[in-house]
Order: sequence, then structure tokens, then C-alpha cells
Amino acid sequence: MENQLVTQTIDLGTTEVTVLQPLEAAELPDDGEVEWAPLMPYWSVLWRSGVALAREVATMDLRGRRVVELGCGLGLPSLAAARGGASVLATDAEPAALELVERGAELNGIELETAVVKWSNPELLVDRAPFDLVLGSDVLYERQSVGSLLSLLPRLAPQALLADPGRPASGAFLEWAWERWSVEARRRGVVAINAIRMTPAPD
Repeated sequence: MENQLVTQTIDLGTTEVTVLQPLEAAELPDDGEVEWAPLMPYWSVLWRSGVALAREVATMDLRGRRVVELGCGLGLPSLAAARGGASVLATDAEPAALELVERGAELNGIELETAVVKWSNPELLVDRAPFDLVLGSDVLYERQSVGSLLSLLPRLAPQALLADPGRPASGAFLEWAWERWSVEARRRGVVAINAIRMTPAPD
């Protein structure tokens, strides 16, 4: 396994974070059309949404806050939040992803927790709520994720940051969210960072 891994050091503006990544995924940067998807596991790609979200997180004061990342993949936003002083739980459905996140945390000299979580069975995660903030990057590339995410978010925290490059499913999610919650969108390149408060949006 060691010979098949590479390190990627990402400049977050105020700091740097290094992630571990499978070699074959590192050779496929996420810099093409939004419809692009790799043949290899999604979690192994260093998505531009994850980089954008990590850079956003690096600007925030998260000291003492409880943060959970959904579908963390390589865990760059989780690592950025932990470096910023948050108590972080990085979650993914794939144990192999979380193994690299744990090793990445050790490589960076920071601490965080990981947990295998499937959105179809999130009770273990919900039992650990409330958190202060939910993070998610590129978690809306499948239509079936929309309903699960809408149901799960308000059970976890009052606020969320979701980064998305314009996946088709994100439109359905945001249409629902705008009607019920407060949503502020800002851009980092092609990626939209949606800051969501799980309270009714003002009339």
C-alpha cells in the first residue's frame, strides 16, 4: 500500500495541509467539466470542492467548536477544521477513506475522530449530535442524496457549509433549502460555498 500512496500538500491561504491519496487518483485532477466522474472510487479524488471548502474553513475561528464532515473522502476540510482548533468527526461510508484521513491527521500532527457512517443508517451519528457545524463537499452528485441530506442536516447542527461545483442534484437540494432555511451562497472559483442555517428563511 505504501508504494501506491502519494502526498498532496494544499495551500489553504493561512496554512498548509497534507493529505494522503492513492497514486492512480492523484494522476486524475478534478479540473474538467462538472459532469466528469472517475472510474475509481469517488472518495479517492482530491475534489476541487473539497479544496475550496477547506480554504473557506481555514478562514474561520473554530476553536472549541464541534464539527462533523459528511462524505469526507480524503478529509481535507476536516483536517483544516481540526488544524483550526475544532473538535472534528470525519465520516464516510468507506473505511479505506477514513484510514487515509487518520493517517493524514497523524502526518499533519493534528487530532480528529473518524466514523463509518452511511446516510441510510445515520443513527450512530445522530446520537452524537448536536454539533456546531456540518461540512460537506461535492456530496450532491447523485439525485438520491438530496432527500437523505435534507433529512439529516437539521438533526446534526444548526449550521452547515456545503461546497458544490454545480452538480445537477444540487439544484433540487437548494430549491428546497431556500424555501425553508437561510442560505447564503458565495463562490471560490467554480465552486459555490452554501452557508446554511437550519431555521426558516425570512419572508
